[in-house]
Amino acid sequence: MTDVKAPDLPPLREVIARHGLDARKALGQHFLLDLNLTRRIARAAGDLTTGTVIEVGPGPGGLTRALLEQGARVVAIEKDRRCVAALEELGAAFPGQLSIIEGDALEQDMTTLGERPRRVVANLPYNISTALLLRWLHTIQAFDLLVLMFQKEVADRLWARPGLRGYSRLSVITQWLCEAKPLFDVNPRAFTPPPKVNSAVVRLTPRPEPLLDVPIGAVERATATLFGQRRKMVRVPLKALGDPEAICAACGIDPTHRAEQIPVEDILNVARYVDD
Repeated sequence: MTDVKAPDLPPLREVIARHGLDARKALGQHFLLDLNLTRRIARAAGDLTTGTVIEVGPGPGGLTRALLEQGARVVAIEKDRRCVAALEELGAAFPGQLSIIEGDALEQDMTTLGERPRRVVANLPYNISTALLLRWLHTIQAFDLLVLMFQKEVADRLWARPGLRGYSRLSVITQWLCEAKPLFDVNPRAFTPPPKVNSAVVRLTPRPEPLLDVPIGAVERATATLFGQRRKMVRVPLKALGDPEAICAACGIDPTHRAEQIPVEDILNVARYVDD
């Protein structure tokens, strides 16, 4: 791993003040200014000197600095026009390493951005983090690694196992397609302004093959049905998918269990059974 010699850059608080970058709630903005922490996030993505790193919502560029220092070629997607000028200054300090796309990440096709290995490393805007992840999971084979910061409650769902509070349809869909590993929590004081909740960083490594070969539409339908009535015995919500007794017998599920008790593989078997 080769670090790039960091240029003499102004403090992030100075950049924010000079460009008038007050964080906006409507954009889910909480700027990460702790450079030790941003470097820790960048290191969690491994060797960044090959391929492309995609960052969503870079804001004034705290994490972007750390990625560029690690030798990454970064494609930064930023919706807030106010931040673009600050990012352009950063790009000038690291010639040839930073490309900026001004726009909404939810409207971007990220599957062809840059060369592979293609990694996503980002402190995601809270208000669209789940929607972004679900969108990326639809084309997960286009990516080699994702290191993402979420609200801790959301992050915990990604790796949660049956019986844990956070186990949900997001857990099933994520674990079907990725190996999910929690890395570390982040205190609200690391941000400006501090959010009201803790955050956490998670590493998602796409599986070479999904746990089970099932169309994603079938998985989404089965998980939405089961977790839409998560407190009820599964024989109740399964009526929407067919004969619940037949489904449970075919998939080896106890019909008196609830969705939050059923392993990922068994829920995937339900998806495959009802898709046939």
